[in-house]
Amino acid sequence: MKTGSTIDLQLKGPVVAELQKLFLATWKSQKGAPLREMNYFPPPVNAGREVVRAIGSSPDEPFSLIYATLLSAIDSAETSVHLTNAYFAPDPQLLDALEAAARRGVDVTLILPSSTDSWLVFHAGRGYYERLLRAGVKIHERRGVILHSKTALIDGVWATVGSTNLDWRSFLHNHELNAVVLGSEFGKQVQTMFAKDQAASDAITLEKWERRPLKLRFKELFARIWEYWL
Repeated sequence: MKTGSTIDLQLKGPVVAELQKLFLATWKSQKGAPLREMNYFPPPVNAGREVVRAIGSSPDEPFSLIYATLLSAIDSAETSVHLTNAYFAPDPQLLDALEAAARRGVDVTLILPSSTDSWLVFHAGRGYYERLLRAGVKIHERRGVILHSKTALIDGVWATVGSTNLDWRSFLHNHELNAVVLGSEFGKQVQTMFAKDQAASDAITLEKWERRPLKLRFKELFARIWEYWL
């Protein structure tokens, strides 16, 4: 049985109040039972040197702030875009952003699953491999585990870790929560984890991908029909 690959994050400092606020708002919107009266927002205490922000999104909002923030970071990238994600079924804007970054010389590297518990998402995402590879995006598939990690690292200093997948469901239909961290210390930790996953992954080359069996191509075409709801 395959084990999972995931990343946990412990946050301290003023950002905890942001998380608390998002939790209370979501609890109320989901018609949760009334919470007992208590001090939910004690005075914030500084902890560490990194700038940290909590960002939430829900299907009730006109757009996903997490998605908009990630796109902005990719569009601003100067040296590297390193993404690890469990479910990859990108929309046109994300595809364009990744391709544009690669074409302007940014090292765009994706670590994606080699197997998954969502057949449709898996093959829908694979349907974009050829396009991305032709643009210069590097793709690696994590072997031996079920990939659960959802991280992004831009230029080694802008990082996000959270629940958001790179698919339509996360950006349009789900409640999601991410932490965005700005700082080189945390960036180095994320890069170390990224390098470890990359070393345990198989590189997908354009030459190799063009030789994939016809049955995989049919699966990709079928899955793409449903990607908006995946």
